[in-house]
Amino acid sequence: MSRNYAELHDPNAEYTMRELSSETMGVSAKRGGGRDVEITDIQTTMIDGNFPWTLVRIYTDAGVVGTGEAYWGAGVPELIERMKPFLIGENPLDIDRMFEHLVQKMSGEGSVQGVTVTAISGIEIALHDLAGKILDVPAYQLLGGKYRDQVRVYCDCHTADEADPQACADEAERVVEELGYDALKFDLDVPSGHEKDRANRHLRNSEIRHKAEIVEAVTERVKDKADVAFDCHWTFSAGSAKRLAAAIADYDVWWLEDPVPPENHDVQREVTESCPTTPITAGENVYRKHGHRRLLEEQAVDIIAPDMPKVGGMRETRKIADMADTYYVPVAMHNVSSPVATMASAHVATAIPNSLAVEYHSYQLGWWEDLVEEDVIEDGYIEIPENPGLGVTLDMDVVEEKMIDGETLFDEA
Repeated sequence: MSRNYAELHDPNAEYTMRELSSETMGVSAKRGGGRDVEITDIQTTMIDGNFPWTLVRIYTDAGVVGTGEAYWGAGVPELIERMKPFLIGENPLDIDRMFEHLVQKMSGEGSVQGVTVTAISGIEIALHDLAGKILDVPAYQLLGGKYRDQVRVYCDCHTADEADPQACADEAERVVEELGYDALKFDLDVPSGHEKDRANRHLRNSEIRHKAEIVEAVTERVKDKADVAFDCHWTFSAGSAKRLAAAIADYDVWWLEDPVPPENHDVQREVTESCPTTPITAGENVYRKHGHRRLLEEQAVDIIAPDMPKVGGMRETRKIADMADTYYVPVAMHNVSSPVATMASAHVATAIPNSLAVEYHSYQLGWWEDLVEEDVIEDGYIEIPENPGLGVTLDMDVVEEKMIDGETLFDEA
């Protein structure tokens, strides 16, 4: 059954007191220099990559089109369609106001956190691409300029047998020597063969020894040729996380990521405070700057890891990075995106002083870079393009070939 999500009835959105549309705010002054532009349409297409990426396009009456991407997952295209009426007729250059307008309008549908924020993020990224093209500047310029010409990329590595320490070490060596990366990440929430109960979050000593063996094998193999982080995917109890961090303290670990679930900030802080020699990273499952505030104010992380197309978009990530910088906390952006949001993350990374690296999760997907016409990653780094907007152009033939069944190709620009 076909549904028109743009016409859903929501009294909260219709009668909100904090109405931020251009009409209500009285934003009607004519703008010179080709800046008097209106949004005419928003479309989405979902790509069947190693994650189901949702690409977003915003069309204008000037014929200029902006492309963005929301974090993967179900429900995002429907939410973007739901928000379309709030954006039609608006000037796409008012990015901050558009973001707050959508947050307010969608407050009854979950814009504090979750998939609604993800949908807004995809729109916000497309607005940056569009604004850069209208103003003829790269997107990073809209964020304050650049700190670096190239952004470091860390490669999220996987093997056929991720529980085998030597297999992990072999893959680490291959990725460094053959692919040119000097920053890696491996998973530690892998079966060890010693589990008794996968539900209780507790690690037995034999399980901790197994995870330490993975850390030892990988770090000893690459030595100082690469930094190596290890991901736990929010799996363990506080006590187990502390014992694991202590067990790998003597190895050259870049960071230990998400050792405990994200909901309880007090536990997150406790684990970080108890691990003085193993840096603790978290943030990908926290939304907007408000969600990251306690992590930073309470110094509950050594490194913050927002996921840009999930957390609220480019400017929101910039705001999180600025907050982190007041606590001297570096930023390592989580990223499982297509080349579109990966490049958008790189634009943010070049515009902030405290960037460590941007994640790359698709090195085993042979056609990942074919989705756009430009080269994106070379020898473990992204060179920031000087073309207007994000600086990447969708290859529509590849988009059409890789669309999820039932999706519709974007209209031509």
